[in-house]
Parts: sequence; C-alpha cells; structure tokens
Amino acid sequence: MALSFELAPEQQELRDVVRQFARDKIAPRAEAFNAARELPLDLVREMGQMGLFGLPFPEEYGGMGGSYLDLCLAIEEIGRVDQSLGITLEAAVGLGAMPIYKFGSEQQRRELLPPLARGEQLAGFGLTEPGGGTDAGALRTRAVRDGDEWVINGSKQFITNVGTEISAFVTIAAVTREEPREITNFIVPTGTPGYTVGGGYAKVGWHASDTRDLAFDDCRVPASAQLGETGRGFANFLAILDEGRIAISALAVGLMQGCVDECVRYANEREAFGRPIGANQSIAFMIADMEVAVQLARHACWYAAWLRDEGKPFKKAASIAKLYSSEAAVTVARNACQVFGGLGFTTETAVGRFYQDAKVLEIGEGTSEVQRMLIARDLGLPRLA
Repeated sequence: MALSFELAPEQQELRDVVRQFARDKIAPRAEAFNAARELPLDLVREMGQMGLFGLPFPEEYGGMGGSYLDLCLAIEEIGRVDQSLGITLEAAVGLGAMPIYKFGSEQQRRELLPPLARGEQLAGFGLTEPGGGTDAGALRTRAVRDGDEWVINGSKQFITNVGTEISAFVTIAAVTREEPREITNFIVPTGTPGYTVGGGYAKVGWHASDTRDLAFDDCRVPASAQLGETGRGFANFLAILDEGRIAISALAVGLMQGCVDECVRYANEREAFGRPIGANQSIAFMIADMEVAVQLARHACWYAAWLRDEGKPFKKAASIAKLYSSEAAVTVARNACQVFGGLGFTTETAVGRFYQDAKVLEIGEGTSEVQRMLIARDLGLPRLA
C-alpha cells in the first residue's frame, strides 16, 4: 500500500487561502482584540463566508463536503496567528455543530446545521459542570419529562461560543433517570426562559474566545428538543470529544508553528554582541527542537484525522496526537519566550500571547492524564478498581 503525506491540490489551495487570510486579516488585529477580550465577530463572519465552519459537513446541510483533515488544516492556519479565533472555529464545528450532524434527526439537521455551517450562528457544547471537570459522568444537571416538555435544572461551566450575539443554542447532557442511570442530550435555544448565560471568566489565555457558565432553572424545552436516543447522551458526547481531540491537536500545531515562525524571524533580526542571536548555538538548537516538535505533532494530527476520515478506529491515535501536541506546545511556547527575552514576557508579541494560550491545550477536551489513561486502556493495561 502506498504511503503519502502529500496534500491533495484542493487541500493545499485551502491551506494557502486560510493562511493568507490569517496573515492579512487576523494577525494585524490579534493583539488588540485579545487585549480588549472581545471576539471579533466580523472576522468570524468572514470565516463563515469562506466556508470554514462548514468544511466537514455535506453540501445538503450547507457545508463544503470536505474532510476532517480539511478542518484541521484550517484550524492550524488560524491558530498559527491567533488561538482565540482558532478555538472559536474548533469549538463551533467540532463541539457546536457536530452533535447535530451526528445525532440529530433529519429535521434538526436541515433546520439547525445550515446557519452554523455558514458561520451565521454559533452553538455550544454543554458537558462540563462545576465540581465535575474530568469526571464528566458525575453529572448533576437533571431533565424531567412533563407532558410534551422536558424541564431542565442544573449548571454548566467553561462553555465556548454561547454568549455572543450570534449564539443560537447549546447542546447539553442531563440525567433523565437515576436507576439505572440514564443520560440524554438536549438542544436549548438561546433566550429560552430559565436558561441564563453567565458573564464569563478572567482567563489566563484565549482572551478573545467567548467562554461562559450556564444555569438552568426550571428551563422548559419541547420534546422535539431531545438530541439523539434516550440514554445515549453520555456515550454520544464522549464520541464528540474523541474527534475534538484531533482538532485540539491541530490548534496546538498551529501554535507551535507560529512560535517557530516568530523565532526564526526574530533570531535573524535581533543582534547581540555584534551578530544575530540565531548564530548562537543555544538559540539555534532551541529553535531546531521546536521544529522537530511541530513536525512530529503535525504528523500525529494528520494520521489521526486520516484514520477518522477513512472510517478506521482512531480513538488511541486521537489521544496520542492530543497528548503529544498539547504538551509540546507548552514547551515550545515557553522556549519561544526565552528566545525573545524580555519581549517574550509581553503580550505585544505573538509568542507572549501563545505562552498564555498554550496551557489550556493540556486541559480542554480531556486532560493529559485522561489521554494517558485512554492510551493505557487501549494497550490492554488493567483499569483501576
């Protein structure tokens, strides 16, 4: 069997177009909108007009009919200049729209997917809860059937893309039966009585990304708002996270590539003791190690995306890609700040912002510890009692 790492011509064209957009439109404004902690919706809409939010969805639902690798290519190029817009794209597609496509009814797909795929609306993914975190199975949010409606009570935290003026709905997981325990998913439209979107967080990084806590107080949704089969909610959402780990890997690859880009430029321009700092072995070797990390991470990400697109088992590959790339991104960002010296400790530089953004990559959509646990289970190692 032939083995090729060459992108198809249309994939290379996609990569080039998104790269130019990121450099020309996003990069010049990244410092300002991160400092203001405001998601630039004009750029989000422009990304929508380019078709980025519809990349992996069929054309019949307003998508581009592309692959998951296509999505990863776009996320990497956006994340190469700004992680806040990178995670906005990743969460909007992989977490917001994908549950509708995978588990929604045909009516839900045809009604809800097109505006998401066009970037006209955003949706959120409500799994994480206060006090839960990694233990996603310990859900406290409850949904009780009352006639033709479900009544939801509970809360969620660290939810992306739910508090903007174009946020249309959130999909959530809620306990619908205690014994035996049963978890089901629901679609809760923005503005539904009893559904409150919080004011956000003072985050270390991803400053322009919209991140909120949610509260549900006797929030009523119609029976038609149920997403997927009763009792399949937890398994369905975990499947979404498996795919999302590949996309987070792509975001990490973008961050690392951005660090390499900036460090190569700076090491050639910045002079100390009469020569460019890149002539010093300590600097040159540090940047060379960054390049090794980004190439390995990209190959792991692409391999996991290829497995997914080919319909082959990809769960372990996704965990490997997410684990390696996220931890490597933290190291690369730290070393990039070292190359820049004092300037690297400012958010006036891209590497300073990358350093702030890197840490959450080891946490979101499954911590590094969870990835190691999943890899160990796949290898056949015994589970903890």
